[in-house]
Amino acid sequence: MEALKGVRILDMTHVQAGPTCSQLLAWMGADVIKFENPQGDATRGQLRDVPNADSLYFTMLNCNKRSITVNMKSAEGKTVFVDLLKKCHIIMENFGPGVLDRFGFTWEKIHELNPKIVMGSIKGFGSSGPYSDFKAYENVAQAMGGAMSTTGVPDGPPFVTGAQIGDSGTGLHLAIGLLAALHQANRSGQGQYVEVAMMDGVMNLCRVKFRDHQRLTRQSLAEYSVPTYQGMGEVPRAGNDSGGGQLGNAVHCKPHGANDWLYVVVQEAVWEGLAKRIGPEVGVPDLATDPRVASISERRKNQQLVWTLLNKFAEKYTKRELMAILNPLDVPCGPIMSTEDLATDEHVRGRDMWVELDHPKRGKWYNVGMPIKLSASPAVITRSPLLGEHTDEVLKQVLGYDDSKINALKGAGAFSAPPKKAA
Repeated sequence: MEALKGVRILDMTHVQAGPTCSQLLAWMGADVIKFENPQGDATRGQLRDVPNADSLYFTMLNCNKRSITVNMKSAEGKTVFVDLLKKCHIIMENFGPGVLDRFGFTWEKIHELNPKIVMGSIKGFGSSGPYSDFKAYENVAQAMGGAMSTTGVPDGPPFVTGAQIGDSGTGLHLAIGLLAALHQANRSGQGQYVEVAMMDGVMNLCRVKFRDHQRLTRQSLAEYSVPTYQGMGEVPRAGNDSGGGQLGNAVHCKPHGANDWLYVVVQEAVWEGLAKRIGPEVGVPDLATDPRVASISERRKNQQLVWTLLNKFAEKYTKRELMAILNPLDVPCGPIMSTEDLATDEHVRGRDMWVELDHPKRGKWYNVGMPIKLSASPAVITRSPLLGEHTDEVLKQVLGYDDSKINALKGAGAFSAPPKKAA
């Protein structure tokens, strides 16, 4: 049995943060009804690569869902919305501040209509505080949550990460909150409002940097390759430093292309074996006992020497060859894997993390798989829905409407924008 079988979710979210959350819940078996306006989620048409087909931006975030279109600007559409509210366990939204309120559905009203329902809300900066009315975006959240100021090299500009920690990271946080609230609702009979702000989510993912922020009030940070000092205040950008107690960095391998790098962590326990292996090949046969790098404290002080020697050693090997040398020495390491590397990787395919799907309008395409592996209820991934594909199905199966009622609602414009009247 699927883990969340029997849980019904009314998903009013769009773009990335909310759909990330609802897709994960759908993969765990929830019946996710994607509630769209007649024009549909904006990402259906964004960055489109196949004419007249939903974009990959949409399809990769909306698998395993059913789509229903409802015109919330009509009285009949609002009636359908209310009926669905009463049949669902969770409702999700990520509209701008006040949008749902203006339709007449505050949290208080929703709770009144269905006291047990859990409401999930994603906002850029939350519903309280001086930033609450600001517009948010992935990179804005990274900027204001602390990630950008600590990403990059010391003398260069701050960088955003390639991972969407502002959007998808927030969606992951919301999934945890919704499941916790649903568990409580099942015990108490009362739902609650679950809010995750994108800025807050990014701050949580930067927890290690806030650790270092407080350490700087008492000491310098010996593990950093860039200069730090007590009372420095802000945590500096430190390139590819490991950010932990062990030294770590990326070394460049042959043939020295953009992604021909191996990330290496020099743990204290493996230093002797590592030094004995690389020392003779880089002209320092006694590297293991060299006083400049013999102890962890000295390696921290002279870590530029460590990385210079490792890079010199790496010049003769590809990233995979170097990985094969270091793994038997128990040196934690991993190649910098490009999107092409990952899309063709045996390990990735074997763990169902690159899954082929078929779409009626775009044909064959791939999605990133389910990262959470449940032994008794593994995810079965199905394609994303066409706009409004399941409108009749949901109305009949979930709400019990008959054909005559559905046709009457269609005629009243409950599921589409009403036709323009002739002048």
